[in-house]
Amino acid sequence: MKNFLLSLLFLTFVHYNSSAQEINQQDDLEFSKGKVTDLTWMVGFWKGPGLNGECEELWMPKQGNTMTGVFRYIEEGKLIFTEYMAIAEEAGKINLKVKHFNADFSPWEEKNEWVNFPLIKIEGQTAYFNGLTIQRSGDKMTIKLSMEHDGKSSITTFEYEKQEL
Repeated sequence: MKNFLLSLLFLTFVHYNSSAQEINQQDDLEFSKGKVTDLTWMVGFWKGPGLNGECEELWMPKQGNTMTGVFRYIEEGKLIFTEYMAIAEEAGKINLKVKHFNADFSPWEEKNEWVNFPLIKIEGQTAYFNGLTIQRSGDKMTIKLSMEHDGKSSITTFEYEKQEL
C-alpha cells in the first residue's frame, strides 16, 4: 500500500476531454488564465470512498487570491496520510498545489516542494488541471487523478458527497 501511496507523487500529464468524457495524455498544454473566484463552487466538506479507504476533503472560502484545503485518507479507522492544498492565483494563472504528510505529519515532499497542477480550463463547475479534474454536480463532487504506478498510468476516481459540518 505504501508504494501505491507514494506513486501519487509521480503524476502524469493529462487533459480531461469533456466531449469524449475520457482522459487523454497531453505533452504540450496551454495553461489558462483565471480567477480563484471561478472555483468557489468547491468550497465545503466532501467525503467518500477512495484508495481502498475513506477520503475527506475540506475546501475553505477564498481569502485574497487563494483557496486552501485539507485532505485526509483513513483506512480501517486509521489515519494513513493527509494533504495540505492551496489554489493560488499567480500572475493571472491558477495553480493547485499539494503537499503530502504521513500519519506522523512527516512530509513526503522536500520543504520547498509541492505537487503542482496548473489550470488548463474551467467550464461551469468543472475544473481541468494538468493531471487532475474536479467536477461538481449538486451535492456530489468527482475528482479524477492521473497516477503512475509500477510504470503504468491509470486514472483514480474519487466520488464525494457534500457533508454538513
